[in-house]
Amino acid sequence: MARRPTITDVARAAGVSASTVDRALNGRMKVREETLHKIAEAAHRVGYHARGLIEHRLNAAVPELRLGVVLSKERQEFYRNFTREIDAAVTGRGDIRGIADIRYSQSQSPEEFASLLRDLGARCDAVAGTVVNHQLMDRAVQDLRDAGVPTFSLLNDFAQGIRRNYIGLNNMKVGRQAAWVITRTCPVPGKVAIFVGGNRWHGHDLREVGFRAFVRESAPEFSVLDTLVNLETRQLTYEATLDLLTRHRDLRGIYVAGGGMEGAIAALREVRAPEEVALVVNEMTAESRAGLLEGYVRMINCTPLRALCEGLVDLALKAVRDGDDGTIGQHFLEPRIVLPEFY
Repeated sequence: MARRPTITDVARAAGVSASTVDRALNGRMKVREETLHKIAEAAHRVGYHARGLIEHRLNAAVPELRLGVVLSKERQEFYRNFTREIDAAVTGRGDIRGIADIRYSQSQSPEEFASLLRDLGARCDAVAGTVVNHQLMDRAVQDLRDAGVPTFSLLNDFAQGIRRNYIGLNNMKVGRQAAWVITRTCPVPGKVAIFVGGNRWHGHDLREVGFRAFVRESAPEFSVLDTLVNLETRQLTYEATLDLLTRHRDLRGIYVAGGGMEGAIAALREVRAPEEVALVVNEMTAESRAGLLEGYVRMINCTPLRALCEGLVDLALKAVRDGDDGTIGQHFLEPRIVLPEFY
């Protein structure tokens, strides 16, 4: 019959004294969190029967952080990837007991977004989201701030001056990068088109401003058509792109500043040859990857989701620990730019 592991076995495996293991088990004196981790891991390795008591002490010593996040379009690949990275960033930390509470808006309605923020704020330590700009969001975030719940804007900067931090790309710069690629890689000048998701996405507005500013300043031989709103949907983008290609034979480039790129890729496949029109899109998905490899997509501008989510957890934890110190800031991330020749 195998000998049952003892406190001495755990102590030897953890590199501590038997009395330290005894204190960890019985709680008679404080044991450092780092030492508790060592003892818990050693107890697992040797199969010590009372390891549950050590884990209970460890859990009690680690603070809990419940982070609520509002996202859109649950079925889209980008938001599925976003969800996975949020879960990994929250639950993968050893210094907190992290819990991610993720909700999805079924529309772009300000009322729905505000309701989701308030609901999460009632049960979470901090709240974040990809949310539209609207006065309802300003009120909701102010109420959360008054209740001591810090709010973070992700990708789209809503409730400016009220939220704690914006975390995402520099959207003005992203728009300029898209214009640079289109105007510098098209051998013949002509018209360019831009799609935005809607008038309530401040990030899309900034991308459009950056795009138009670059063309006006550095590529005046190109003309930018009136901006098209696609509500970030594939079908609207597909139909509008076909119409553009029919009416403007000198269309040289298209920039999809938000979602819906799948529709533009599908339309180009139907009526134009690869590389005939320079298409710039955001985020790496199966469809944007295929468009890049086939020659329909000229550039993909990707959000570094892992860095964003890990940064969010860092900032949320600091805000919860320190309280509202009046700090309101922006945390810009460097995008990952993917080109056909380097993919």
